[in-house]
This record gives sequence, C-alpha cells and structure tokens, in this order.
Amino acid sequence: MYFAALLARTEDGWEASDTELDDVESLADLMDLARGASTDDDTVIAYIEQEDAWFGLLRVDGEEDPRIFVSDAAAAARSSYGEILLTDELLGRDPDDLDDLVDLDGTEDGEPDGDFGADTPGADGDTVPPGPIGDTLVLDDLGMAEKELLALEGDALGAIADALGCVDVLEAVR
Repeated sequence: MYFAALLARTEDGWEASDTELDDVESLADLMDLARGASTDDDTVIAYIEQEDAWFGLLRVDGEEDPRIFVSDAAAAARSSYGEILLTDELLGRDPDDLDDLVDLDGTEDGEPDGDFGADTPGADGDTVPPGPIGDTLVLDDLGMAEKELLALEGDALGAIADALGCVDVLEAVR
C-alpha cells in the first residue's frame, strides 16, 4: 500500500494534501503534479512511501531541476512508483548505454524474472544499489539535516513534517 502527500511552502506557511498517484506514470508527471500544488513557484515536496519499506522525496523549487532522495533504492526498484523516482541520472547510468542491452525482439538480454533485490540486476539489467540514494541534502535548508534524513525509520513523513514545522497541517490530511 502506498501513501503520497504534497507539502507546499507558501507565504502563509506550509500546506499539505494527500494525493493520488493513479495518473502518474513518469517523473515528468510527478513534477507537474508537484508544481501544480504551488501558485507562486514555491517549494513543493512530493512524498511517497510504501508501507515503511521505503520512501522517496521529490523537491521542486519553481522551474529548477528536481531534487530526489530515495531511502532504499533496491526496495523502491521493485515498486512502480519507486521506479519513477529512480532515474538513470540518479542511478549513475548513461541512457545511451541501455540501447546496447535491448535485443531485436524488444526484450533485454538476460532479462531477470522480476524478483530482484539488493545488489541484483533491476528490470533494465543494471544493478540497483541497496540503501539510500540521491540528494541527501534535499531538506537541509528546510530544517532536516542530512544525518537526520538518513536515520529516518518508521513514520518518516511525521519526522519530516516535524522538522519542517507542519505537523498540524499534515495531520489534517492524513
């Protein structure tokens, strides 16, 4: 089961809303959803979690490039929403190199069964590292230091909301 929320910083403070990800199929869709939660190119944090197995953050600040953090890349790689956040850039892959892996029939050479975990090939044949990946300073200027972000377990969204000072706003939408 997934939970997703948008936290948007406005001039009046933080606004929170839970959100459905049914129509989100790509990182661009998620970025559009996040940017749509802001009226003045404010900071928006999209939060996605899967039953305490992993969580991911997408931060958009106006039209700047998004910043992404995923708590456990290997766990997220087994999830359709996690795969949205695990971009080639984040995983350190060159998208042009992936063309060499595809056979003429459209399947990938040595495709796995789909049951992969830490340090095993992902659906694209590349290894997905276990543990955190991405911008560990994604919330640093908002009140949550890198060390705190990396130590999050359990109710990560609650701890993030506490650091951002928006627990009451978040609890209203939970």
